[in-house]
Amino acid sequence: MPQTVLLAEDDRAIRHALERALTLEGYQVTAVADGVEALAQAHRNPPDVLVLDVMMPGIDGLQVCRVLRAEGDSTPILMLTALVETADRIAGLDAGADDYVVKPFDVEEVFARLRALLRRTSPVPAGGGTPDGGSVREAQVSDRQLEAAGIRMDLQARRAWRGRRELELTRTEFELLELLVRNAGIVLDHSTIYDRIWGYDFGPGSKNLAVYVGYLRRKLDEPGAPQLIHTVRGVGYVLRED
Repeated sequence: MPQTVLLAEDDRAIRHALERALTLEGYQVTAVADGVEALAQAHRNPPDVLVLDVMMPGIDGLQVCRVLRAEGDSTPILMLTALVETADRIAGLDAGADDYVVKPFDVEEVFARLRALLRRTSPVPAGGGTPDGGSVREAQVSDRQLEAAGIRMDLQARRAWRGRRELELTRTEFELLELLVRNAGIVLDHSTIYDRIWGYDFGPGSKNLAVYVGYLRRKLDEPGAPQLIHTVRGVGYVLRED
């Protein structure tokens, strides 16, 4: 079955061009012109992923995000925005968006980001191999619950446990752990993690990610238990049970 995309864009030329490109790429696309239609369609026929323009008349893309997230809808959302300031990107992420593309964009970048979002929400095949030769149990995913490698997360309540022990996590730590759990057994590179958690890459000299991974490890690790977050030198990080 083709994966379904709900596209909301008020610019007719962009909407038609992107709808055609996505259809040719193999997606089943529903295209609407504003946020009101987007919400109605999302409730009527929930898609696999949403592509929302930020600036739309009436209900804009940010408001659509907020409404869906308030309803507990965790469908991946990619924002299309002409706004390039850091504060604008943060506003989109805080509203519940998973990623963004800045206009004018290359359609191949949209395809790549959609593939990444859909991979994040797809279960890892049971017993499948991983890029670094390890193995991991299948990530169990639902609208509310996420579980892999002995970690259980309640996405709506924003609570997480290792075994029976509840973890006290900050917002950033929770989002970082969610990203790792969704991709359990898959090595995530630094740029991907920066993009997903902070919305932009701080650059190769930044220690920001390493600092947060260190915080998270200290909260996850237990005496005598296997370490869960592993460093793949020169690449990034992976969550798996040894």
